[in-house]
Amino acid sequence: MQQQLRTPSLRAAAPGAAAAPRALPALLRPAPCTLRRAPFTASPAPAPSSSAPSGAAARGPAPVQLMGMFSDPITARPPANPDPSLINEDFSPTTQDKRTFDTTDYATFWITLVISITTYYLAASLVDLGMSWWQGILTVFFGNLITLLPMVLNAHPGTKYGVPFPVLARASFGIQGANLPSLSRAIVACGWFGIQTWIGGSSIFQMLMAVTGGAVAAEPIAWLGISLPELLCFLGFWAAQVWIVVRGMESIRILEKYSAPILIGLSLALMWWAVTTAGGFGPMLSTPSQFGVGMPKEGQFWSVFWPAVTANVGYWATLSLNIPDFTRYAKSQKDQVMGQAIGLPLFMALFTFLGLAVTSATVVIYGEAIIDPVQLLGRMEGLVPICVSLFGLMWATLTTNIAANVVAPANAFVNCAPKFISFEAGGILTAVLGLLMCPWNLVSSTHGFVNTWLIGYSALLGPVIGIVMSDYFIVRQRQLDIDSLYSKGQQSIYWYKGGWNTAALWSILIGVLPTLPGFLSTIGVVSGLPPIFGQLYDLAWFVGVAVSSVVYCLLMRGAPGAYQGGSDPSSNGATGGNSAPGGAAV
Repeated sequence: MQQQLRTPSLRAAAPGAAAAPRALPALLRPAPCTLRRAPFTASPAPAPSSSAPSGAAARGPAPVQLMGMFSDPITARPPANPDPSLINEDFSPTTQDKRTFDTTDYATFWITLVISITTYYLAASLVDLGMSWWQGILTVFFGNLITLLPMVLNAHPGTKYGVPFPVLARASFGIQGANLPSLSRAIVACGWFGIQTWIGGSSIFQMLMAVTGGAVAAEPIAWLGISLPELLCFLGFWAAQVWIVVRGMESIRILEKYSAPILIGLSLALMWWAVTTAGGFGPMLSTPSQFGVGMPKEGQFWSVFWPAVTANVGYWATLSLNIPDFTRYAKSQKDQVMGQAIGLPLFMALFTFLGLAVTSATVVIYGEAIIDPVQLLGRMEGLVPICVSLFGLMWATLTTNIAANVVAPANAFVNCAPKFISFEAGGILTAVLGLLMCPWNLVSSTHGFVNTWLIGYSALLGPVIGIVMSDYFIVRQRQLDIDSLYSKGQQSIYWYKGGWNTAALWSILIGVLPTLPGFLSTIGVVSGLPPIFGQLYDLAWFVGVAVSSVVYCLLMRGAPGAYQGGSDPSSNGATGGNSAPGGAAV
């Protein structure tokens, strides 16, 4: 059991990076205020087309439904008579005239996401775990090919109805219950915000070390785990981000404009340095797999492979949940599907090659695998190259972190009280929570980064995305009532019992239970469990999705609006007023 749950500790002195999804460069994206703003004045629902087919016959057999769903028209419209406490300018459906993202935009979006410090760190961690470069690339490619499926599927309702994730979650968790998955995703994003802030602070600290010749080095504070200079650098970088958030989205747009080319240039320079210093690609890629015959980990490959695949899925678990926040601006379903398919698996594998190759080169150059790019830059010679590289890394981290790890949790906090919490206030709350999480502890080792953080939070988010997707595709058959999404009480079929869908609550609880013992064993709370619990935890995301989906579909029989098919309820003015507001048959 312990062998299956434990992974080698990282020997690098400082933690690595965070999986912050990279923001879309401003040149390839409309102005943020344009994206977030949409009118929400009441308007009458359009009349249904008399020639439009309806019911199961219109959709045809299941395989045809699956392929045909990507031809679904965009039906976003402002809700009629929305409850003022459930809507503001950020949460109104994005109508067709506000859509600006096409295939190229989404492909570029994903390319900029995967070219990040934490993608490098995740890839480099595989070398530290014993994989050869080609084993690592195949592991990452396979994991992200799997990730593409929920990413594309969960993007569908955002594109069709133009709603952000917190509003979409109202259909499955209830008008009030939607705060549960939204805040669960927000807490994870706050953790990533903190981790990225730690990276930026580490860059500042390494620059000071280079400039002062190590004079700022100090002993760690016992109860904190880091030194006072490191803490001050972290707090300084944190304060700079808060200042930008308070100034608004336009300042973020200006910073993002330069982040992508800086990071691309830094990546290419890093590869060039590794090739020339290690003596070419031959020595760089000569590090053998530790799982081969006669090697230290002979026969243990699969016990590392599956946790690594789950970690790669968990790497994008947050974004696969709130991808509607981005696809609500897609011009069509085809644009979001093709763009994501082009940008995610292939470019994730390509950038993984860079991380694996450079990390393998550090074994040749320094005699050990250095998986932390900040520490690697700190070992380079020459004051100017070190400072320039670290400043570029810090700058790219700054722009990435604010755009990727503030928007989603800020929306989640806004969903708690749209009338009172602004986007800016939600962003500040995100930053405070990220600070309180002490992120340096989350990535202090490969074991903590992969087993505790990535797999641990995927165990929670797996059941959530399983519930959201099964509700939309199976229970609702891709038909949502826009008016009910913005209504309370008897006027909404998503009100359930007091605004909470008990079927979703039971499903998420049952979905987490199989992997909970393995998680508790990993963090040292319990020991001596049967090996099966370790195996389930290694597949936490997959187990959570499967179990929660099955349980949810069973419990939702008899719920208002469930398994009814027919035409889009939001296109004929249907609301929950004629349906019993009770919960599912639990």
